[in-house]
Amino acid sequence: MKQIMLAIVCSFSMIGMSQSTDLTSQLYDTYENYKETSIGKRRIKRADIQPLIDKYASNEKYKVATVGKSIGGKDLSLISIGSGRTNVFLWSQMHGDEPTATQAIFDILNFFNSSDFKVEKEAILANLTVHVLPMLNPDGAELFQRRNLLGIDINRDALRLQSPESKTLKRVRDSLDADFGFNLHDQSTYYNAERTEKPATISYLAPAYNYEKDINETRGNAMKIIVFMNDILQKYAPGQVGRYNDDFEPRAFGDNIQKWGTSTILIESGGYPEDIEKQEIRKLNYTSILSAIYTIAKKSYETISIAEYEKIPENDRKLFDLKIIGANYKLMGNNYTIDLGINQVEVDYPEHNTFWYSSRILDQGDLSTYYGYEILDASAYTIKQARAYPKTLNTLAEVGALNFKDLLQQGYGFVRMTTIPGNVINSPFPIHLIGAKYKIPEFKLEPGLNPTFFLEKDGKVEYAVINGFLVDLKTESIKVPNGMIYK
Repeated sequence: MKQIMLAIVCSFSMIGMSQSTDLTSQLYDTYENYKETSIGKRRIKRADIQPLIDKYASNEKYKVATVGKSIGGKDLSLISIGSGRTNVFLWSQMHGDEPTATQAIFDILNFFNSSDFKVEKEAILANLTVHVLPMLNPDGAELFQRRNLLGIDINRDALRLQSPESKTLKRVRDSLDADFGFNLHDQSTYYNAERTEKPATISYLAPAYNYEKDINETRGNAMKIIVFMNDILQKYAPGQVGRYNDDFEPRAFGDNIQKWGTSTILIESGGYPEDIEKQEIRKLNYTSILSAIYTIAKKSYETISIAEYEKIPENDRKLFDLKIIGANYKLMGNNYTIDLGINQVEVDYPEHNTFWYSSRILDQGDLSTYYGYEILDASAYTIKQARAYPKTLNTLAEVGALNFKDLLQQGYGFVRMTTIPGNVINSPFPIHLIGAKYKIPEFKLEPGLNPTFFLEKDGKVEYAVINGFLVDLKTESIKVPNGMIYK
């Protein structure tokens, strides 16, 4: 009899999972119908989402309330939809430079506002009330920085509640007595799934609520939801899911909200190949979060085994943007074999709407346990110093008229100018600009330096590395977003 009952339970569980899987595929395939196209870049600000909030404030399906203000006086808005007794609370951009899930939230709100998926939406909205606080740190978003104007990390302010943003988050959580919470963040693109070359495109954590890392029903339910979401992502980003270390952090909001009785799911959006603005990761957030909301509404998560949670690989941080393997490097008359790990570091323009690159060598030596989004086996190549073009030019137009591929093939990585315009922050060309009196330093590779050099084979330059970007000179393509300026 027990075996029969177990078979019945498993059968219902499989039916529930199958229904959710079908919905997931439909959500992924129809995503472009709901994507909020007005916020397609990472550097979004409070003013960018205000028209969207106003749109929902005038829509009778939604309830919109100002629940607090930031230190800088910007509104903190809560948008709610549904009539169910189970409260699901999503908050995003606690860190101002982590906007991927904020974009996905507005995609989800567009989904609820559509006439599609009627049966599924009725199941969600009849059983749940979904609340979203899309931008908790608007002052940080304005400057595209992690911390708020007080200079603190809001996610370490759950005990003292020093900042108004922290007080608002605590007050909203308490007033809702939320059953489920989605704590939405971005993580570094340099995280990988442990012992693999694959980026941790999405990482999860069911935060611990005490030092012993006990698992009660509240935390267990969060683990079940994470297992469910991981299964979804394996279809679209196989092997690209990580799991954070669950050491208890008594100051953190996620740990405390778990302790306060809300099943809390931390979601961190990491890296995805050739997805600089994280739009594919945004789509994965939309698909997996909506699917999770549906399984909460249907309660199909209840039969999921939490044992699967520990099988998700832990987060590691062993990815570079560019990894060069085994290059020959001459130093002080001796030959050495060296690996290079290079990251293409973003630097914001003053208005914090877009960025340029000032790349760095992060590490060098034996990097055999590290990985790269782009990898070059340079064991047949010798590293050569970049030289300055012999002619001094007067204007940017003159520089722009040069044949850059020819220059790179000749080993020129610098162009000297009589005067570099003062309002030009970086070189708009795939080559560095240097001032009339600038002396190129003696060539030496070390962490912290800008990676600019050539790779030569049999006396011929075949690759250039300019500002950390690899150029294959055997092809026509030169993809270097910008060079540097040295005066």
